[in-house]
Amino acid sequence: MQLLPDILARRAVDEPDRIAYIFLDDNGAEHTTTTYRELHDAAMAVASLLRARCEPGDRALLVFGQSVEFITAYFGCLYADIVAVPVNPPRRGQVQDSTRAVVADCAPTAVLTIGAVLEPLRAVLEPVCAARQWLAVDELPTADTAFAPEVVDPDSVAFLQYTSGSTSAPKGVMVTHRNLVANEEMIRHSFGHDSESTVVGWAPFFHDQGLIGNVLQPVYVGATCIQMSPTTFIRRPLRWLEAISRYRAHTSGGPNFAFDACVARAAAGELPDLDLSSWKVAFNGAEPIRAETLDRFAKTFAPLGFSAQSVFPCYGLAEATLLVSASGKGRGPRLLDADIDALADRRYVAGTADQGHTLVGSGVVLPGESLRIVDPETGEPCPPDRAGEIWVAGDHVAQGYRGLPELSAATFQARIADDAERAYLRTGDLGLIVDDELYVVGRLKDMIIIRGRNYYPHDIEHTVARAHPALRPGSGAAFAVPGRDGEKLVVVQELARDAAADADADDIVGAIRAAVTQEHELAVADVVLAAPNTVQKTSSGKIMRAAARKRYLE
Repeated sequence: MQLLPDILARRAVDEPDRIAYIFLDDNGAEHTTTTYRELHDAAMAVASLLRARCEPGDRALLVFGQSVEFITAYFGCLYADIVAVPVNPPRRGQVQDSTRAVVADCAPTAVLTIGAVLEPLRAVLEPVCAARQWLAVDELPTADTAFAPEVVDPDSVAFLQYTSGSTSAPKGVMVTHRNLVANEEMIRHSFGHDSESTVVGWAPFFHDQGLIGNVLQPVYVGATCIQMSPTTFIRRPLRWLEAISRYRAHTSGGPNFAFDACVARAAAGELPDLDLSSWKVAFNGAEPIRAETLDRFAKTFAPLGFSAQSVFPCYGLAEATLLVSASGKGRGPRLLDADIDALADRRYVAGTADQGHTLVGSGVVLPGESLRIVDPETGEPCPPDRAGEIWVAGDHVAQGYRGLPELSAATFQARIADDAERAYLRTGDLGLIVDDELYVVGRLKDMIIIRGRNYYPHDIEHTVARAHPALRPGSGAAFAVPGRDGEKLVVVQELARDAAADADADDIVGAIRAAVTQEHELAVADVVLAAPNTVQKTSSGKIMRAAARKRYLE
């Protein structure tokens, strides 16, 4: 089995001058270009230093913006058999609670970053980070040619992909080298990639879509990737399409909100002079996919050469490395009208004109995996007309959560009566299969997905409760509701019994909004201040978020 470090090393020899990555600035101009040979040499320099100062299996924190240095650091870790831990870099000198929790959980031996920010980063991170080594990867000399990469066990952990967790319990998904190669092959097969399949990406590298899809897949197939920053996309969405047009990209995509953002910006002014006819795989994933979004995008950009058949819904999650199901190149989306009331009861009944809800298919099961729809309460397979929890098995399914054996066993070692020999991953997502197409219809858990990022409600609730002394801890609910441009965040929070009578509601709401924005980089669409004991809880004291959401919508 050829692992990713083997593949990069081979490309550095076989096609040393081929462009691996091009990075664009905010104006779309090229500011960094790296060949496969240059990438390999820089990664070897990182690996040589890491192996001299760390032991195999140690963790290295990767703290970078969207830059080629992140990629060289990541491959340097793979070469040295060091476990990479990508994190969201501090903003404006502030370390997020979630980053602190990741540092505490993974106990890194080394911190990798760039020279320009190393000392400021050390000043804010060192109080919570006991790493012995602080390394600027852009200041390292070229590796000694005598240095040889470690011989890596395919089942050793390559990196930790952390789920959200600002309350002290983040979960580090242990992704092995075998997992990476298996999922990259699934992506190659379903997306129809080869060495000429240019990719344009903007998703953050510390998220699985940005790393597995936009950074590692091009290396796996020997293609070129054009990278722009997430900030550039958010500010100027059409810069994304300009890059696709300019570089004749085969593949690019993002969460559902990205396509809405382009339509909104196009509606606000004249369409730029673009040619999107090269775009064969416009993948849409990482949050609920909306049929109206796909339709609006295809119609808006059809005059610029975009084909509706290029729309490529897909589904995945970090616990399965990235991809689970995909539509197929050139096939276009599959839509299904389902009865709303029946869906709420986890049943599929064809929808009528006044009771129909259009579901967007997330593609088919891919070679090398098993996907089953299972009753989450009984563990029995669901009949074809029933929605159930999506369970997945295959070499791409990660090994579990670092340091959490009981939760790992419950999540990654589920068994089905008619397939007892195989261990399944419980995704926590509800779905059904109709005519071989997977339709994701909801979530067992209360995960909030906004603009392609996952947020755990309890993390947001924890932030909210600490935002102002007039608020009652443990008595708030955070949830998402449909908005004009996708899901939006709503917070319902009880006031404390002894809240000062003169406490200003505007001040309290402002404090909540500011705290959530600072900690989670997320805007709160609506804040509801509630009297004590009005947010419903279970008999064991758990917040009933679904009940709070229902009352809010009513």
